[in-house]
Amino acid sequence: MSTPARRSFHRGAPPPGTGYVRRGPPADAAKTRGPAAPVPLRKPVFTTIDKLRPQTHGHTLTARVLSARTVLEKHSPHLGRTRVAECLVGDHTGTILVTARNDQIDLVKPDTTVIFRNAKIDMFKGTMRLAVDKWGRIEVTDAADFKVKEDNNMSLVEYELVDVAEEEE
Repeated sequence: MSTPARRSFHRGAPPPGTGYVRRGPPADAAKTRGPAAPVPLRKPVFTTIDKLRPQTHGHTLTARVLSARTVLEKHSPHLGRTRVAECLVGDHTGTILVTARNDQIDLVKPDTTVIFRNAKIDMFKGTMRLAVDKWGRIEVTDAADFKVKEDNNMSLVEYELVDVAEEEE
């Protein structure tokens, strides 16, 4: 009985007949190009609270913390201590509730001015909440010189998710 002939193919290439195709530049391309040039950072575009909309993300804004209250403080053997606080923050266009978690609570103390970077809008019981996840950042900054417009609370506006039926022609 004869043994089948073994085929050799170069390293990194898929075996013939598998249906897979290599994508992108060859593995040796990175070696020939040299070091990559650093990508310049974009300037942040600051937004205001009245322009926030449900289910949006990537917001950068400056706001003054008006109040903060702890809504959950729980100790878990797996996760350690979990803390959640609701903070009312505002700028010259309105106010919104912020959900602060764990170490963020220490930053959002009343009467401080903070910058929210890469914040998102979460929906809770049909209302908007500003939140900063692991991809965002909260920074304490110098006191702002604006007067907070407290009569425009964006978290009091209720939203409803509506399915739009497509019309058939």
